[in-house]
Amino acid sequence: MNRRRTLTALAATSTVLLACTQARAAHGGPGPGLGPGHEGDRRPLAGLRILLSNDDSMQMARPNASDGKGLYEVRRALCAAGADVVVMAPWANQSGAGTSATSAGALTVQRRDALPAGYAGDCSGAPGGGAVYGVCKGAAPCGPSTPSATPADTVRLATRGALAAKAGWKDGPDLVVAGSNYGPNVASVVNESGTVGAALAAIDEGVPAVALNSSYDPAVTDSLEVADHTYRRTAEFGAGFIAGLRQRDLLTTEYVVNVNYPHHAPGQRPRGTVWTSVGTQKLVEPRYTAHGDTFTIGGRLCAADSPDCRPESKRRPDFALLQRGYVTVTPVGPDRTHTGPEPRPLERFVRGGGH
Repeated sequence: MNRRRTLTALAATSTVLLACTQARAAHGGPGPGLGPGHEGDRRPLAGLRILLSNDDSMQMARPNASDGKGLYEVRRALCAAGADVVVMAPWANQSGAGTSATSAGALTVQRRDALPAGYAGDCSGAPGGGAVYGVCKGAAPCGPSTPSATPADTVRLATRGALAAKAGWKDGPDLVVAGSNYGPNVASVVNESGTVGAALAAIDEGVPAVALNSSYDPAVTDSLEVADHTYRRTAEFGAGFIAGLRQRDLLTTEYVVNVNYPHHAPGQRPRGTVWTSVGTQKLVEPRYTAHGDTFTIGGRLCAADSPDCRPESKRRPDFALLQRGYVTVTPVGPDRTHTGPEPRPLERFVRGGGH
């Protein structure tokens, strides 16, 4: 089956699996005492151990909840689908961290006891109870001013000892899920995304990974916010989609599966699910304002006709299709090498000795 047909089938499967999960919950399905892996638990992610991270942090303390609401919605949806979930996420916001990692010193893993309102009992039936840990730099307890670990740090640490020590997962997780992110990760933004960076760290460690991202309203450019219902729908779609991948044995370490869920009005649904490429379009134009030797960092969204912003050159780019209301699913390889037909003339030139 080709990739486009596979994604169409998976989209349909995820919708059916999600509907079945919700129906079982509404009609007295497996209760809080019946955890994943228990005999008779037919939830689509039962028995799957998932490490959940992000780049927004696990705090969820900002007024707009941009520092972790997506993570808690995904945690809720994965546990509802039967997964055993452990969160190890950056202590503080690490948006834009990409794949950067800490190479020396120490990292501290600190469990969060009081979870955000409305999310405390979401994983009470899971073996690990949906434990949430924040990871910071240094050997002291994490505090308000403690530097945060990066998203890649959290995944590397978790898979190389922290999950064994804290959760008893001596042979690691079955899957890493990153997100859902505050905003989309498409086109030029993919290279700097800490959400995608966490997922790339996972496949580097031999664990399949899915990155989930929740989109802003594209019609409102002066206040980029993710609606609460978009976070929830991203999480519900993601849980069903992952169940479809699992059912068809499509969880892979060859590439990260990067999923972007579009903004839509409450009660509406996306136009469909499409297989896309990482676009070439530059989305954000950075600005640096001088104050003597100091430069203030700023930026704005690129205008379509801006000469400072690289245009789109792909046939099926993620950003353009996301803006049209589709869920985009994009493979991101560990080396992010361009694999389309466009480089072939360059390849022939190089193979011919460069002359």
